[in-house]
Amino acid sequence: MNINFANKIFPISLVALSCFGIGIYPYLNEAAATAEPSGITKEGEISERAPELAFRNEDESNIEVVFVLDTTSSMSGMIQAAKDNIWSIASTMASAESAPSIKMGLVAFRDRGDAYVTKVFDLSEDLDGMYTTLMDFKAQGGGDGPESVNQALHEAVTKISWSNNNSSYKVIFLVGDAPPHMDYQNDVQFPESVELATNKGIIVNTIQAGQDANTQRSWQKIASLSQGNYFNVNAEGSHVAVSTPFDSDIATLSEELDATRVFYGSEVDRAKNELKAAASKKLHAIASVASRAKRALFNTSASGEENFRGDKELIGAVSSGELSLEDVAEAELPAALRALPEAEREAEVMRQAEKRQKISEQIAELASQRDAYLADELANKADLHESLDHQIYETVAKQAMDKGLRYEGGPKY
Repeated sequence: MNINFANKIFPISLVALSCFGIGIYPYLNEAAATAEPSGITKEGEISERAPELAFRNEDESNIEVVFVLDTTSSMSGMIQAAKDNIWSIASTMASAESAPSIKMGLVAFRDRGDAYVTKVFDLSEDLDGMYTTLMDFKAQGGGDGPESVNQALHEAVTKISWSNNNSSYKVIFLVGDAPPHMDYQNDVQFPESVELATNKGIIVNTIQAGQDANTQRSWQKIASLSQGNYFNVNAEGSHVAVSTPFDSDIATLSEELDATRVFYGSEVDRAKNELKAAASKKLHAIASVASRAKRALFNTSASGEENFRGDKELIGAVSSGELSLEDVAEAELPAALRALPEAEREAEVMRQAEKRQKISEQIAELASQRDAYLADELANKADLHESLDHQIYETVAKQAMDKGLRYEGGPKY
């Protein structure tokens, strides 16, 4: 196993991912792999939101987290770390006793005069969409000191579809290495944005990369105004990087698990889900083995069901009793089922459900072995509690306690 305090940062992640909530993944175009991520019609505007998923009640435990990330050139190491570690952070947040529903969003920012000032990706349970968007980001621009932190923070508060659910743990993580421009005209400065966040029940935590004194003063002030936490890491972060002998098998099973998804609904529903499936296929093609294994562990958790299934997923809906196959109109069935005689459709659905169950059990068995392996390898790490993983975990555990979320056992890796 490879374990080290690699120079990596807490992902943007955690998150959701997120793109399905703000539109239909226009940024999944293959050209995006070498270009700036799209999905925004105008600077700082999110595209049309998709309907909410229907698995959870509003009264259930929820986490809504938005990462406000500096994407200028000096942040390249942190952006790469976010790509590597988003799923472990998602699993950490999902590890609360009540298995919360997790939504994630992202505000990427640079500065005026760069290719963009902000890109806003709304909250969503669809972490796959967020992840594939994140994979397309490149650190560019900047290099001239202060950045458009004020605009990014304001849009995180005002352009993200935060819920009105007072029982949700709502949090922003501001990540960057340069202070805000305080000299721009027509710019809402951070004290006003933090006040708006407080009024919405949103906590703002700040993570500073590097040692710039002006950034430190601003980041500490922002966190204190919100009664949030301030963290400092080196220019590349301080994340525990892990890989295990079980990751490859888990990653393979994850792809097999995705193949059991069968979507139904209108043509519009199926088109959206085809793009979700494309996002999954893309991440299997470009993500690291460790990242894909961590995604599998999240997807097979109670909190990961929304990300795995998406909306209008037939196998899970029928096998769980949420939906009767007889209630689905012929035209809304997938083509493969429509081609079967009616008498054989139910049996085919149950065959796929059994296959999914078997794969999930295999993943769970490997995950148990992986956890035991990690516990043994990390047992003698004296400085483990100084890692950013533990700092973030302890912050979330403390702040989310007021919302009825209880965490034990430390971060997931």
